[in-house]
Amino acid sequence: MNRSHTRRRLHRPALGAVGALVLLGLAAGPAAAHAGVTASDPRALAENVTLTFSSEAESDTAGIAELRVVLPPGIAPDAVTLKEAPREWKLTATPDGYAIGGPPLATGTDAEYSVTVRRLPDAKSLAFKTLETYGDGKVSRWIEVPGNGEKVDNPAPVLELKAAAPGATPLPPSTSPSPSPTPSTSPSLQASASAAPVPVPSPSGRETSAEETGSGTGTVVGVVAAVLLLVAAGTFWWTRRARSGA
Repeated sequence: MNRSHTRRRLHRPALGAVGALVLLGLAAGPAAAHAGVTASDPRALAENVTLTFSSEAESDTAGIAELRVVLPPGIAPDAVTLKEAPREWKLTATPDGYAIGGPPLATGTDAEYSVTVRRLPDAKSLAFKTLETYGDGKVSRWIEVPGNGEKVDNPAPVLELKAAAPGATPLPPSTSPSPSPTPSTSPSLQASASAAPVPVPSPSGRETSAEETGSGTGTVVGVVAAVLLLVAAGTFWWTRRARSGA
């Protein structure tokens, strides 16, 4: 009886420890794969900040090939430049953020890269919604933003920011100057311009072309010739009538 009672006392702590490990394992299971972000200067309005992203691989059949990130308000796509990434990966700006990718990584390899942001916005936290695309087409969506301390299944990378440094002010919005029009120097256009007839001013003030001027001159000459012909005919008729009367 005493031995049996002693064994029961020894087994209870062991069973409790095993149960605790199982519970910890279950609690850590859903969070095994995630995407995260850290900053070299996690303060609001900080300039030239390096953001480092890490996306854990969760596929057993293919590697990560692309990451699509939606930038939070206050960070424009043209304010982000690539600093470090896996070999042959490139960053491309999108209307609401950027995409970074290249040849798929080895299966089970986490995707890590860093970008430089010109200036962080004046905010308390920044969420970077991320889509992971694998070489076989599988997509993992880390786009949920937790609120009020609640937990979500697919949390987006969130960067908590400290207060801005004294005197820090937001950058003015960037404006790209409109390109000035480039004058055309096409030889064909220049040849056409040199061959065009020179306009001749008319008495009425309207510019008249050479063809119109020529046709007007011909009309005047014709009218004068007709008048002269009528005068000559009248003179001839008057002379003959005078002779007949005599």
